Amino acid sequence: MTNIHPTAIIEEGVEIGLDVKIGPFCHVGTGVKLAQGVELKSHVVVAGDTTIGANTIIYPFAAIGLAPQDKKYANEPSKLIIGSNNVIREYVTIHPGTEGGGLVTTIGNGCLFMIGVHIAHDCIVGDNAIFANQATLAGHVAVGDSVIIGGLTAVHQFVRIGAHAMIGGMAGVTQDVIPYGVIVGAHAHLSGLNLIGLKRRGFSSSDISSLRDAYRTLFAIDEHTVESTFKERLLKTEKNFREIPHVMELIDFIKEESHRNLCMPKDAA
Repeated sequence: MTNIHPTAIIEEGVEIGLDVKIGPFCHVGTGVKLAQGVELKSHVVVAGDTTIGANTIIYPFAAIGLAPQDKKYANEPSKLIIGSNNVIREYVTIHPGTEGGGLVTTIGNGCLFMIGVHIAHDCIVGDNAIFANQATLAGHVAVGDSVIIGGLTAVHQFVRIGAHAMIGGMAGVTQDVIPYGVIVGAHAHLSGLNLIGLKRRGFSSSDISSLRDAYRTLFAIDEHTVESTFKERLLKTEKNFREIPHVMELIDFIKEESHRNLCMPKDAA
């Protein structure tokens, strides 16, 4: 039941699952694996050791699995693994890994990458992420589940973005973003929690209330906290909310070793 247009070029060694559709003028290179139900609309290039999961749809002029934009890359074997049920729109570019990052780039399931998105080498993107038009990740970026990244946003290499965070459009993100946080500004800063996103994803009122209380303890500066350090507030938050899993996810993210500093509110100490 596979449907391959006669103008498509399919090199030897490509693995093609059931019900795959490959449209006009696509080029699929040796080593590519297309799972059941994958659709390449037209003029799509897929190269390298690239695996595309079931029912993923890729739109015209996307370039998937071509060599990384890294001068240290020396044609070493590396992988790109894309999960199932993703939508990859026009002109998206996604690159495989490099030796400096474990030789693999991975994309989760159920993501939407809008026009012109770029995902560089050695990135990790979780499930159900949404990247708006022209959002870009430099190398080695880690993005958690259900993250939304606004249009024309650029994320610096090695930045971590926690689950359920939302990045506003045209932001320059050079520091780690906490789970559930909202980031705004050309020089991005933390502006609160992604409350609308949490409500849409079914977080309970109790969980949201706990996250808000934890956020205030960590980041809200008033006459009671102005003399305290962030490390002291982190310890206080961990002690007071140790029974709340979502808050502990936030604490664990902050405590995890990272190449980047933490993105903070403008007035945080």
